[in-house]
Amino acid sequence: MPGTLFIVTAPSGAGKTTLVSGLLERDPLVKLSISYTTRAPRAGEEDGRHYHFVDVSTFRQLRDKGEFLEWAEVHNNYYGTSKGWLEAQISAGKDILLEIDWQGAQQVRKVFPKAVGVFILPPSVEELERRLRGRGTDSEDVIARRVLAARGEMRHVAEFDYVIINEDLPTAIDDLVGVVRASRLRYANQEARKPEFFRYLEQD
Repeated sequence: MPGTLFIVTAPSGAGKTTLVSGLLERDPLVKLSISYTTRAPRAGEEDGRHYHFVDVSTFRQLRDKGEFLEWAEVHNNYYGTSKGWLEAQISAGKDILLEIDWQGAQQVRKVFPKAVGVFILPPSVEELERRLRGRGTDSEDVIARRVLAARGEMRHVAEFDYVIINEDLPTAIDDLVGVVRASRLRYANQEARKPEFFRYLEQD
């Protein structure tokens, strides 16, 4: 039985990484896809655990060889998802989660049309800006650009199956866990897990 691919997208500052971490702690059956990126590691990030950190030249070589299922340039940095690894994991029945932007989500759906899309929203644009300032890592110019970009990104929310407004963190994590569990209970997934039983139910 093939696994389920979950796509989680959010503007910078909406809390996507924190929500995904909460999901992974509570559901060990979900495995995070490690993307490639050309941006510098942030404090506490480890190569091979949070991202595969590479330089621009290496990223472009991988891209030109067709190694990426999807790739995009976001805030002047490249991000990409390994095609071979992801296809192998899904074929082996693993549930995989992708943290990608809306552009990458569009590309992935062309290959995995049954992927479950989740968009994380902040409670408001004002709260998003407050959270970005709270990081203490970006200049005012960078924050202004991120807020402007977030407005454009959030216009694509209707392209996703589920929307979670991250106003209260524990509740938002519960919501994300609920999406994953509900997806496993879809008829197609249950039928694949118990094919003989469902064939029996169809008999006269």
